[in-house]
Amino acid sequence: MKLAFLDWLIVFSVLGGMIYSVTRVKGLVKSVSDFLSAGRTAGRYVLSVSGGMAAIGAISIVNSLELGYVAGFAFSWWGFTSAFFLLLITVSGWVIYRFRSTRCLTLSQFFEKRYSRKFRIFTGMVAFIAGIINFGIFPAVGARFFIYFCGLPDAVLGIPTFPLLMVLLLSISLFFVFTGGQVAVMIADFFQGIFVNITIITIVLFLFFSLSWEQITYALEQTPINLAKEEIIELNGQDKFKTLSQEEKNNEIEAINNKYENSSRINPFKTSEVEDFNFIFFIIGLFGFMYAAMSWQGTQGYNSSAKSAHEAKMGSVLGIFRNLPIGLFFVFVPVAIYVYMNHPDFSEISATVQLSMNTLENETLQGQLRGPMLLSTILPTGLLGIFAAMMLAAFISTHDTYLHSWGSIFVQDVIMPFRKEPFDKDTHLKALRYSIFGVAVFIFLFSLLFQQNQKIALFFAITAAIFAGGSGAVIIGGLYWKRGTTAAAWTAMIIGAFIAVGGVIIKQIPDTWLYSEETLSTIKSIIVNLKSINGQVYWAIGMGSSSVSYILVSLLGKKNNFNLDKLLLRGKYANKEELNIINKNSGIGWKALGMGKEFTKNDKLIYILNYAWALGWILVFIIGTVYNLSNDVSNQSWMTFWKYYLLINIVMSVFCIIWFTWGGFKDLGIMMRKLEYAERDHSDDGWVENK
Repeated sequence: MKLAFLDWLIVFSVLGGMIYSVTRVKGLVKSVSDFLSAGRTAGRYVLSVSGGMAAIGAISIVNSLELGYVAGFAFSWWGFTSAFFLLLITVSGWVIYRFRSTRCLTLSQFFEKRYSRKFRIFTGMVAFIAGIINFGIFPAVGARFFIYFCGLPDAVLGIPTFPLLMVLLLSISLFFVFTGGQVAVMIADFFQGIFVNITIITIVLFLFFSLSWEQITYALEQTPINLAKEEIIELNGQDKFKTLSQEEKNNEIEAINNKYENSSRINPFKTSEVEDFNFIFFIIGLFGFMYAAMSWQGTQGYNSSAKSAHEAKMGSVLGIFRNLPIGLFFVFVPVAIYVYMNHPDFSEISATVQLSMNTLENETLQGQLRGPMLLSTILPTGLLGIFAAMMLAAFISTHDTYLHSWGSIFVQDVIMPFRKEPFDKDTHLKALRYSIFGVAVFIFLFSLLFQQNQKIALFFAITAAIFAGGSGAVIIGGLYWKRGTTAAAWTAMIIGAFIAVGGVIIKQIPDTWLYSEETLSTIKSIIVNLKSINGQVYWAIGMGSSSVSYILVSLLGKKNNFNLDKLLLRGKYANKEELNIINKNSGIGWKALGMGKEFTKNDKLIYILNYAWALGWILVFIIGTVYNLSNDVSNQSWMTFWKYYLLINIVMSVFCIIWFTWGGFKDLGIMMRKLEYAERDHSDDGWVENK
């Protein structure tokens, strides 16, 4: 084993602390609403920290190490453009604010209110199937991480370690969910989030001061050269190449060199040939960020947990600052791993890691586990344990959240709409727990049997698109457009799901069958071309097709304007519990910036800080892009920029950790007191009266 006694002591201490925090909430869950949405008692900081932690997870960290290793610093430049869209989404409360105004417990409950009960059942089934397939690889990726990072044996008492570890980790997650539903999930994820952020900064600082900037620069500068050399060596070994004339050989070699000149990990304007994770990948993700806001139901419990629509909006705004530490990790740590694996100064370390990687069955697993194996080799005792504890916290936070989400969706949006009357409280809670356990069994078996053959990010994209490919149009249209029709919603969801499912199936067709003959048939040729399309592109096709179909079908159908005021509880339909007017003298200037009567002085300060941070990076992007289009910027200049970019984010990350810890504990105290003393409305269980 790679972990020393001190490391294991740290891991089990953190686990014990998490278990203790969850046991403290036992008895606070007194209604279905408590179990599903924490009784709508969560403040902005708890929402932001715990929701962010739920979205990260161990698999997201492994994914970031895999993606960042390929993309380097260059990919981050295009991420600056997302600052504008993040600003737009957060200050406007895009989708989140309006959804919370409906007081729906799940997205499909909203679909029933907006469209029909049959559509609720359909979307609930699609969301559930897409979710558990997407969720299906989580235990496998997490278990493999711990096996290779901790150096665990292949078997324990004759039982293979891989399935045994998955059962153990899933059992801990189930304990959290069963103990207190969304209340326990949020509290556990909050404490885990604080711990993870502190650990992230510690790891980043260790790696930052362990490597010289010259070593980082050299390793990244050599990337295009090394990639070209590898392909040229492979080309020289091909029989067909040997038959070419010298001029033809030189032309092919020149073409390879030119190609890899645009595979920079430093200069974002030379990334057109970066495999999979290039500019196109980013643009699709950026559009999807707007389109699929709240579409992904893996964290649906958080969508309805805010104590008001305003708090939901503020939690979203704070998310920009909450994400700084993890964003810093995603950018720098993969680069550091790349340097250790490719710089001559660390050849012994890279050889050791490569030897371990060669024992893995395929390149996909090698890409996933390269980072964990390298970190387990270079991190000292103590820091090894802290990082392992961080990954354990990340694993549990995502698994308890997703188990809760997919299990509750199955009951709320598939089973309950078939009933003529709602469940009684006790039966309802029991059904939710049974469903959650069933999800755990499924993902265990899926992880045990499924052979993953593409990168995690691309698997996420294509499986999530089964639901999110069509749901974005349905959500946005339903919340913002009174002309949107039920027929349009059906059409968009079916088209989006069909495209994504087709992509999943095509990706599973083995190459041995496709290339079993010397010549490809027409059908096989089509499949080969479709298989070459990555998951991100399939998602883009699904989003575009569903959006167009929703608009066209709505416009071509019978004009019947939906009552959005009633749906959103506005005007004469307003819910008094949701009104939280603090400042009745909000000026026109504040309103223009998205700040209304409900904003306190602190709220306005947060908004202004949000504007300043986002607009600052947008300005950097615009100036940098204009300058690069007219000048040839050297790698040295770019590396100087990346160095100061990292330093700024390190300072801001430390500030945000202190800020969110203080605010989160304050929110947590208010939340616990309200759950302990507030009266419950037991009819608030997600039931919608059939019209």
